[in-house]
Amino acid sequence: MFVKASPNAAVASARTGPISRAIVTLGWAFMAVGAISGVANLLMLTGPLFMLQVYDRVLASQSIPTLMALIGLVIGLYLFLGAVDALRARILVRIGWRVDEQIGPMALKCTLDQRLRNSRENSQPLGDLDQIRQFLGGAGPVAICDLPWMPLFLGIVFAFHPWLGVLALVGGGVLVGLTLISEFATRKKVARMNSQIVKRNALVEAGRQNAEAIRAMGMEDAFAGEWTNRNNLYLNDNTAVGDVNSTFSAYIKVIRLALQSGVLALGAYLAIKQEVTPGAMIAASILTARALSPIEQAIANWRGFVAARQARARLDRILDDQYGKPDRTTLPAPRESLVVSGLIIGTSADHKSAKDQVLLRVSEMNLRAGDGLGVIGPSGSGKSTFGRALAGMGAFRGGSIRLDGAELSHWNPVELGRHIGYLPQDVALFDDTIARNIARLQADASDDAIVAAAKAAGAHEMILSLPGGYDTRIGTGGVVLSGGQRQRIGLARALFGDPFLIVLDEPNANLDSVGEQALLQAVRDARARGAIVVLIAHRPSALATVNLAMVIQDGRQVAFGKRDDIMRKTVRQVGETA
Repeated sequence: MFVKASPNAAVASARTGPISRAIVTLGWAFMAVGAISGVANLLMLTGPLFMLQVYDRVLASQSIPTLMALIGLVIGLYLFLGAVDALRARILVRIGWRVDEQIGPMALKCTLDQRLRNSRENSQPLGDLDQIRQFLGGAGPVAICDLPWMPLFLGIVFAFHPWLGVLALVGGGVLVGLTLISEFATRKKVARMNSQIVKRNALVEAGRQNAEAIRAMGMEDAFAGEWTNRNNLYLNDNTAVGDVNSTFSAYIKVIRLALQSGVLALGAYLAIKQEVTPGAMIAASILTARALSPIEQAIANWRGFVAARQARARLDRILDDQYGKPDRTTLPAPRESLVVSGLIIGTSADHKSAKDQVLLRVSEMNLRAGDGLGVIGPSGSGKSTFGRALAGMGAFRGGSIRLDGAELSHWNPVELGRHIGYLPQDVALFDDTIARNIARLQADASDDAIVAAAKAAGAHEMILSLPGGYDTRIGTGGVVLSGGQRQRIGLARALFGDPFLIVLDEPNANLDSVGEQALLQAVRDARARGAIVVLIAHRPSALATVNLAMVIQDGRQVAFGKRDDIMRKTVRQVGETA
């Protein structure tokens, strides 16, 4: 069974966040849950009414047929109640699924954007979305849907006798008060605990990525100590929240049980006074317990409710800029030029504690189809930042990068990516086959295009030498490959689809002489077909196949022009410095 979106979703208020709007689109599903909850709560009257009939009618009449008829009816009603409860649970699970389906792509994009912008945003959008989905599919919404039916059960208790109703109502008020106190006592603690989870998980991920260095350089104890410190902070907050919730849950349970017994005792007194029947006495006790049960369930699920509410607030805040953006007009494939003008790249500005810092300034650069640009400069000068900017990554503070006159921001990121080939310093491959990695995970990529990209990178023969050839699974991060092999697979991926702009960041760092010759030939072939190749290198000797060069020092473009002219100036400056 699937939950369909409401046709009136477009009326969602623009002032609400993405999660709120996603939930509004499922309004009919929530209405169905509410209606089913009404049926379920009415069916919960089966037990009290059965007790009432048994005590007041069956025992008084000594009628076995009446008892058997009541038993048959009750069994049928309980079976129906089970089906209704199961249906409600299934709908809630699918509501969570649909919310995840609508928000998931945006949450994933935001997660990637945080990484690409080197963001210090203390959040995990996909983790927050999981929190919301799990809450929607759990027992919390069931308790919330049952709470409005408390007046019905209390009203029936009042109908039996006003004093029974007053006692049940006072007990319910006490439980509601305890619920509100629990909310105020745990709100900040839960927020702090969730923050500690994010920090702890980030440290674990950093350790996983640097496991080899940690083991090789004897950093395990130091790393374990850092993890222990962060884990202890999380455990302290988790224990504090658990203590508060368990304490309130225990007292609420005790109060509910005591109240149920109190109603039974008061009912017995009233029965002795012949103001109520014995059946009404038993039924009032059961109805009181049922009326207060949703409060106890709400307290038991309060941590999940608070965590989901905070996750919703974080997602609404960080996804608001992405929600509802219109699709960009598809532009024609670039074929002519790459122009950089007044470019300023800075640090991410999404955290208040860090000062905005300029990382790179590039005044002017103009490349035409078939040009090859070599970017040189000392380590830390901003070469990789420039390469990332050309590929559409980084926090742009000013200026522009244009392909055939269109700024990168004018492009749909997915469409733009098809026209760009990018090989970063640290080649990251997916736990999949070599063919799928070269094809950029595109399901409809043709075998001919995959093999052509491998041949263009000079990696075809190397791939065929592997046990599974193109179908070899390379493991997480390409663990079964050497550094040079990963780099050549990464180069083939960059060349896949014959992109117009190819950015290669230290592409020969792990290559042997055969691999380097294949790289140089790949650059020549790409330029020959009209591509623009930007080759970032630390050593000037790597620029044999380009016709232009740029020098970056201290985050600034200090020279741009023909390669030979730039190289002569660079050599002369080095000689004068020596």
